[in-house]
Amino acid sequence: MSVKRVALLTAGGFAPCLSSAVGGLIERYSELDPTIEIIAYQYGYHGLLTGNYVTVTPEARKKAALLHEFGGSPIGNSRVKLTNAKDLVQRGLVKEGEDPLKVAAERLRADHVDVLHTIGGDDTNTTAADLAHYLHDNDYELTVVGLPKTIDNDVIPIRQSLGAWTAAEQASIFARNIIGEHRSNPRMLIIHEVMGRNCGYLTAAAAYDYRKWWKQQEWAPELGLMKERWDIHAVFVPEDHVEIEREAERLRAIMDKYGNVNIFLSEGAGVAEIVREMEENGEEVQRDPFGHVKLDTINPGEWFAKQFAKLIGAEKVMVQKSGYFSRSAKANQDDLRLIKSMTDYAVQCALEGTSGVIGHDEEDGDRLKAIAFKRIAGGKKFDINTPWFQEMMAEIGERVSPAPAVD
Repeated sequence: MSVKRVALLTAGGFAPCLSSAVGGLIERYSELDPTIEIIAYQYGYHGLLTGNYVTVTPEARKKAALLHEFGGSPIGNSRVKLTNAKDLVQRGLVKEGEDPLKVAAERLRADHVDVLHTIGGDDTNTTAADLAHYLHDNDYELTVVGLPKTIDNDVIPIRQSLGAWTAAEQASIFARNIIGEHRSNPRMLIIHEVMGRNCGYLTAAAAYDYRKWWKQQEWAPELGLMKERWDIHAVFVPEDHVEIEREAERLRAIMDKYGNVNIFLSEGAGVAEIVREMEENGEEVQRDPFGHVKLDTINPGEWFAKQFAKLIGAEKVMVQKSGYFSRSAKANQDDLRLIKSMTDYAVQCALEGTSGVIGHDEEDGDRLKAIAFKRIAGGKKFDINTPWFQEMMAEIGERVSPAPAVD
């Protein structure tokens, strides 16, 4: 396949891999064939619909390695869903009656794009596949090679999504300072709310990383520096059913003995219960263009804080969210190695004309490959039976039982 022009876009929420992945793709194309033109659509599908892109110049290629030192996305993201025509019309991105998929596909044709690299979650990548399918049906061949980006590590069937390791590490670092607040008041309840709408991976991995740090510290109980006060006393994830009354009894004993309680909470834990309570009270539940509940409008952390504060006798409550701190960080060494292997393979697939999402296929012996778009899906659950998670929960003193299914 002859490739003359490649387009890049990043979409969805941020993750600590976007900048590095963009840099890695530019570096690899420049190594293999610097004559291939590279453009980057600004703000994901927003830029594709509006024709807003920049060309990666020779001077920019020379500086591509700098992108590994930064988080965020140098080419911008947006939450644009091409199948939500009503939202796109309201935002002025398409006209009434236009098919957004057709508008985007025709833009790729007009821009003479041979290969589209999408860096995003399941919606981002499967939408790109729809674009390629439309163009194929209209006699224009487009190779689409996606890279899996999500701090939740919830893309089926990919073993490890880019950025998830870093996000967990950064949430752990955030927690070290927040938990330091535990002596700012007698009977202190601290809730560390971690991103994770439907998957508890990030919360679990962040807690595990924090406790690795915690176990390595030297303590001075004679000076009030007690390891028990700095520990995590509960971890709540969407896949685990939270029995508030039972947990409150256990946590009250900790509060009585040490004067504080620290909880790691996935923002998706208990959402069904919160939404049900709001709807029963006649309150409107706001949703985003993807149909997801806007979690910042229902405040899971505040809801749990209210439930537990009274039951465990907390005098002061602090709820802190690490999401934006974590997701905008630069990639750590583990993620950088993963990004390098995936971007190099993505370019190889693109030059061979092989479409798919790059990842280690859990259903094929964890082999790195271009996974067919039809097999890509979101919503992979965190396995609470994972040995390291079970071991951590046993040390904390929590019992783990699967959460009931919610429609």
